[in-house]
Amino acid sequence: MKNSILLKNCLAIATVNDNDEILYDGDIRIDENIITAVGCNLDEDADDVIDCSGKIALPGFINTHHHFFQYLTRNLPATQNSKLFDWLIYHYEIWRGITPEMVYISSLAAMAELLLTGCTTAADHHYLFPTTSGKNLIDEQINAANEIGMRFHPTRGSMSRGKSLGGLPPDDVVQSEDEIIKDSIRLIDKYNDSSKFSMCRISLAPCSPFSITTELMRDTAILAREKKVHLHTHLCETIDEEHYCIENYNKRPLEYMESIGWLGNDVWFAHGIYFNDDEIKKLGETKTGIAHCPSSNLRLGSGIAPVRELINAGARVGLAVDGSASNDSSNMLQEVKRAMLIHRIKSGVDSMPAKDAIRIATRGGAEVLGRNDIGSIAPGMAADLALFDVDSLAYAGAMTDPVAALLFCGYDHRAWMTMVNGKILVLEKQLVYFDEMEIADEVNNSSEKLL
Repeated sequence: MKNSILLKNCLAIATVNDNDEILYDGDIRIDENIITAVGCNLDEDADDVIDCSGKIALPGFINTHHHFFQYLTRNLPATQNSKLFDWLIYHYEIWRGITPEMVYISSLAAMAELLLTGCTTAADHHYLFPTTSGKNLIDEQINAANEIGMRFHPTRGSMSRGKSLGGLPPDDVVQSEDEIIKDSIRLIDKYNDSSKFSMCRISLAPCSPFSITTELMRDTAILAREKKVHLHTHLCETIDEEHYCIENYNKRPLEYMESIGWLGNDVWFAHGIYFNDDEIKKLGETKTGIAHCPSSNLRLGSGIAPVRELINAGARVGLAVDGSASNDSSNMLQEVKRAMLIHRIKSGVDSMPAKDAIRIATRGGAEVLGRNDIGSIAPGMAADLALFDVDSLAYAGAMTDPVAALLFCGYDHRAWMTMVNGKILVLEKQLVYFDEMEIADEVNNSSEKLL
């Protein structure tokens, strides 16, 4: 790593600070892994000065919910037109065969695609532990993150309610509650780093109300608070889930989660489509987080989350691509574009300006993950940056607002540069340390074996 880097002459720098300030013809200085100066005409005494003319600088995108292992089962014809429950039942039968090697290569591939589209931090929800796969699948993900250099929030997912107990998953991909709790403790003790600029923070993430017993949900929340880590799960993604909770718990999904201690600023839910007005108010009052997954929700026909209402109520909202088999992409810039557009149908054409979509994808994600050291461009923040080249035909005629042009125009979603923790991992739209075609070949081979 260079001791100091100066990103010179950026066409625009979207700081995502408290005032959403945009700096034109600006510079960013990085010393080691920290942004130390943002301004115009900064001294060029850095070890490496990089001309960023025609480039838009953003805080690195923050992906708050993913399932890396699903990268191996993208675009399966049998589920291209399925709703969530049917989609899950079909895929579970395939995922039973996943191996540690498959978890590693799918994680590497997902993070490579995220980096190439400007994402610098990712939370992954791995909840599948087939009996034949061993117990250390999260370790494989962490190894992949360490190698590729992404800031990583792995969540120790779990399923304890298989088909024999009325759940959706086969019994051979669920675990006993004792086994889940013991491995959660192991992962936290071994990997969790709560320090500033941490590259790895563990959260605990039972899969969903229809695959986890009430006892495990409650015990996981108690453990997470003892260990001072965050909690995550799927919630209110479909009407089917709402019916399941009312039938089995005599409560709506959020009411059920509240009854077992699952609200607060250390909790975030994936999806959050079917909240009513009172529930939105409660989420705001408790500062509970939501990972908004627009592409996956569109792909599965699940619905559109009430994001504007959640933000207005004070809830923390971040953006997410969700699993690679329900989005079929790990394209973070595309996700920001879709978030901007779909809420114009959900809550009005003026309800989601480009700057708000960018804020959700950056600072909003940092807030959801409980971080104040990433998500904006300012002195003292981590040097996590994404730069996009708008000096092309794709953006011609849109330079009255070059930052918004990233979302309104363009057809190449690749970042020109992605920097994580002060290290350049993507440059001139290519991975610096990995051959993406070699990764693609390994993914295709692993996918063929699994299928």
